[in-house]
Amino acid sequence: MNYLSAELISKSFNDRWLFKDLSLGISQGEKLAFVGNNGVGKSTLLKILTGELSSDSGTVVIREGIRLGYLTQQPVVDENLLVKDVLFNDSNEVARAVKEYEDCLHHPDVAPERMQAALEKMEELSAWDYDSKVQEVTGKLGVPDMDKKFSELSGGQKKRIFLAQLLLNEPDLIIMDEPTNHLDLSAIEWLENYLAGPQITLIMVTHDRYFLDAVATEIIELDRQQLFRYKGNYAYYLEKKAEREEILKAEVSKARNLLKKELEWMRRQPKARGTKAKYRVEAFYELKEKASQDLRKDRLELDIKETRQGGKILEVNHLSKTFNGITMVDNFSYVFKKHDRIGVVGNNGVGKSTFLNLITQRLKPDSGEVLPGVTTKFGYFTQDSMNLNPANRVIEEVKNIAEFITLSDGSQVSASKFLDNFLFPPEKQYTYVEKLSGGEKKRLQLLKMLVTNPNFLILDEPTNDFDIDTLNVLEEFLEKFTGCLLLVSHDRYFMDHLVDQLFVFEGEGRIRFFNGNYTDYRDWTDEQEISQAKPVETKSSVQEEKPVSKKVSYKDKQEYEQVQKEIENLEQQKRELEEKLNSGITNHEELQELGQQLQNIADSLDAKTMRWMELAELIEVV
Repeated sequence: MNYLSAELISKSFNDRWLFKDLSLGISQGEKLAFVGNNGVGKSTLLKILTGELSSDSGTVVIREGIRLGYLTQQPVVDENLLVKDVLFNDSNEVARAVKEYEDCLHHPDVAPERMQAALEKMEELSAWDYDSKVQEVTGKLGVPDMDKKFSELSGGQKKRIFLAQLLLNEPDLIIMDEPTNHLDLSAIEWLENYLAGPQITLIMVTHDRYFLDAVATEIIELDRQQLFRYKGNYAYYLEKKAEREEILKAEVSKARNLLKKELEWMRRQPKARGTKAKYRVEAFYELKEKASQDLRKDRLELDIKETRQGGKILEVNHLSKTFNGITMVDNFSYVFKKHDRIGVVGNNGVGKSTFLNLITQRLKPDSGEVLPGVTTKFGYFTQDSMNLNPANRVIEEVKNIAEFITLSDGSQVSASKFLDNFLFPPEKQYTYVEKLSGGEKKRLQLLKMLVTNPNFLILDEPTNDFDIDTLNVLEEFLEKFTGCLLLVSHDRYFMDHLVDQLFVFEGEGRIRFFNGNYTDYRDWTDEQEISQAKPVETKSSVQEEKPVSKKVSYKDKQEYEQVQKEIENLEQQKRELEEKLNSGITNHEELQELGQQLQNIADSLDAKTMRWMELAELIEVV
């Protein structure tokens, strides 16, 4: 079933075409991912598909009855609203009932009559499953206190609330612009699994390459005002893109050679149109258009001279820091060595940015000491653009640091030339900082940091707002960088390629040192969970272990029947708990306990049902 169709849509800005005559469609269950350089029009295309922006020509048709959900990079909402008011759609009766029930649960002093009414409404609308989904989505995405004012939240918290709101509305077609920005790694992995489900139909823009691989069924590149479609994963896309560009180069080269001959023919012939073969004249202009294609691509160039690094890099001794009674770092010690390449991972709010500010001495510890080496020169790339003066022109931001920049080979270039290498052409260098896009501000921040010739790079979420090509260039530069690297990033692909050790923030100030990259760490944690969940093996169970076989064993059949009985028992327990919740209990603590029990049973039911389906498929297939 086709959900959305776009026919021959075009859009221009400031007399420049972003794209012309694009057509695409999406059917139920498909997951399309748009990729392309910053500024080619990916976000603009999404806005046209959702109706937020009108196209210059063409039409977009959404099938009647299809509900569309759209997550933008910068959602807008009344800042005075509470989190719960944004989260729940008041037009949805079930959502209203769950909002009222959750409100009663989170306020112990609520009137018994109000709680009873909320429970009756939940039962009447069979809203318990929806409440379980609310608990899952808000918990996995890290949605803050529902009674908080929206204006009190950070940009990342707001983005997570809008994402939770979108998922809870359960639209038929989801459209997302950079959904992984501002999410921590565990939330990204959960969202990845959720969106990969067969019932989800999705159009997204993302630069997260692991996310692309796990979710997208088709990658669509927007390049030179056209769409190029690739049915496959990210590696397949790279391979086919390279093939396409090589073919294009050959075609343009051939066209240019042929054009020389045709141009001579055009000049030799009489000017009167009637005396020339019309088809050949038309073919000439088509050939001229093809031969005139500019195949050059602007590419970021990263090249700096590193300050010489001495024997002592950085020592951190018994470092501790607490904010508002919450321990962020607790008695942490580490001696940094030459060529250390360390990733920093952990959930949002556990102290990663606090730790970076401590070791760069922007923040004073409660106890402990930070001892940098005499030759250690930090380059600190932060998530905000506070170090940019919006009233300055771009070139002024660089010249305030240095008129000339020394490159790795010892040569020097002017500030203007260095900006040009960073994709700020001369006409852009006199633009005011406040007029730059998010990606351009990030690029300028990176440039300002590198101009200082650091030998210890600290990068806090450097991948936000950069396109894939820019990320590839940044990766290449950091792979060759010989100084120390400390990296915080939610981009698992980026981190896996650059670090070989991790600082894992586990909460309450605990920091685990792990030898390996992020994928190694996830494999290790999965193994730990399996070993902890695995029951103690008895002698008989060990004897029963056999090599994997396609035949269904007697044990499989027994488990299949047993799981069926367990599902029936859990369903009965669920019904009994729901009856208790509706019996008029007013004790808040008892209600909370019953609600938790109901959640645990729902989780067990999901797990048992999944196992039953696996066994049923095995038995039916065999």
